[in-house]
Formats: sequence, structure tokens, C-alpha cells
Amino acid sequence: MRDRPFPPNIATFELSHIGKGQRLMRRWGGGKAIFAGVLVAIFLGAGTLTPAVAARKSSPAPRASSATRGPDVRSNAALVLDTTNGSVVFERKAELVAPIASITKLMTALVALDAKLPMDEIIEIEPADRWKGKGSFSRLTTGTKLSRGDLLHLALMASENRAARAVGRSYPGGETAFVKAMNAKAKALGMTQTHFDDPSGLSTENVSSARDLAKLVIAASRNPTIREFSTSPSHTVKVGRSMLEFRNTNSLVKNPSWDITVQKTGFINEAGECLVMQTMIEERPVVIVLLNSFGKYTRVADAKRIRQWMETQRPRSLARLDTQRR
Repeated sequence: MRDRPFPPNIATFELSHIGKGQRLMRRWGGGKAIFAGVLVAIFLGAGTLTPAVAARKSSPAPRASSATRGPDVRSNAALVLDTTNGSVVFERKAELVAPIASITKLMTALVALDAKLPMDEIIEIEPADRWKGKGSFSRLTTGTKLSRGDLLHLALMASENRAARAVGRSYPGGETAFVKAMNAKAKALGMTQTHFDDPSGLSTENVSSARDLAKLVIAASRNPTIREFSTSPSHTVKVGRSMLEFRNTNSLVKNPSWDITVQKTGFINEAGECLVMQTMIEERPVVIVLLNSFGKYTRVADAKRIRQWMETQRPRSLARLDTQRR
């Protein structure tokens, strides 16, 4: 039986051998030729691409939008929480447990204030308040006498370690009882990934996660004393015969474009640079937690990047990101 010829417009076809530039031309002349041509095409795995297919193969994959990517933060762990409804706006490694350094002092203040100890009681800095490892520097020398209120103020605003340790030591039952109360408070707040070992944060055994620290920030923001002390630009106390001025470790509190309700910075080598705060962005109260930034100014730059990102996103984009990250 004679094979039927193909129409003239598809009477020829061309196969290209990818990588060698070889071309093979065959005429449709019969069933055997067709079958051989098909086998060659399958074997070589090459064929002339139509313009549409070639365009699809050469076009780069679409890049994710900034709403999908989120802010370009450099901190190892981060969380942005909208406190109006508890929704997560952005998160990265939010459940990673790591040392938290002086973020600890927010819990120190909560426990001390919950005890309703007199803020005007004078407490003397003792040798026991000195830390024997790294981070032992302090402007409060042994023998310095300050009120409990001043010590709390310096601990929250200037991250004064001896001030925080003196507050813990002067608690009924001493530092051991104070640390126990810190852990009990953490449990009451639902901070299941948190453990405290000392009131200052110098211990590497003071650990938590970004998600847990958001709960701590929210609790601290409800206390007017913590709000005032943590956001003061500076505070002056009398040490001996001298007046010493201490300044806030968070430069953003002095920036009029930022409305910060409560904040705390932290640093030890094992924790990196840390920053937590509650602030207003686009008329939304948000908690920002930034942990283990690699440079001194990265945590502040990350906070700025987060605000800029939120200000440039439509509410619908933010809502879509929230859904994707849950």
C-alpha cells in the first residue's frame, strides 16, 4: 500500500542537535522515513521552538514583590506584630530560642514593680552587684547610693547592669528569689520558650524567642513607669559629689519622627545586637522584635526598614503577607 504524502507546507522538517550545531534534513517520502524521523527527534531531544515557546523559555522567572518578600531586615530573628488584633505582619525565625542580653531588664522592671517595693528606698551598690565576666563595666562604682527608682530608670534607659543587679539583690529573698519570680512571671505571660538566670541579662542562660519577647513588650507597655523610664532620652543622678548624666541606648527615642511607647536594647557577644519596642506606624500600634543583628547600627536600620516597608505597602498587601506567613 502506498503511503499518503503530507501537505506541501509541512513536507519538510528540521532537527537541530543541541550543543553540536548539527542539522538534519529529511523529506517525508514514506512511512519508514516518518518513523525514522520521529525516532531521531526523540533521540536527539531537539526541535525548532516556536517563537512563543522560545520566549517562554528565555524569559526570567518573575521576582517576588516587596509585599511578598517583606522588609529587607538584616537581624537573624525578627517579628512585627500588630497589637490591635494580634496579627503577625512579618516574622523571621520568630521561635528561635537564643540569648537575649539586656532585653532581660524589661522583666526585671516588671517583677520589681509588681512587688510594689518603695521607689524612694536607697540602695547601695555592693561588690555582689559586680559581674565577674564580660560586660562588667559600669559607671556605678561600689558604694554608690541611689533610690530604687533611679536604679530602675538607669537599667531601662541606659542598660546599667549593676543597677539591674542591685534591684534584684534588694528584692525580698535576694537575687535567687528575684530570678524565681522572673521565671514565674514569664510563665504567667505565656512565654513558654523563655528562661531567666540573672536580672541584668549578662548571663547567656537568659534566653527567649522573638515571639515570646513580643508578649513581654506588650506587658511592659501597660506599665506607665516602664514606659516613662525606657523612653527617656537622658537621666542625671548624683554619684558621690558628682552629677552623672546617662543617655538612652536607643537613638530612636530622640527622633521626633518616631512615636515609641516602650523600648529596650541589648548586647552581649552571644546574643548580638538586640532591640525590642512598641511604636506607632501608619496609625497602627506595632511591636518590633529584632534579635542578633551583626552590627551596632543594624538593629536601628532594621527598624527603619520595617517602618519604611510598612508605609509603602497597601493594607491589602500587608493582610496578604500576614496570611502567607501563618
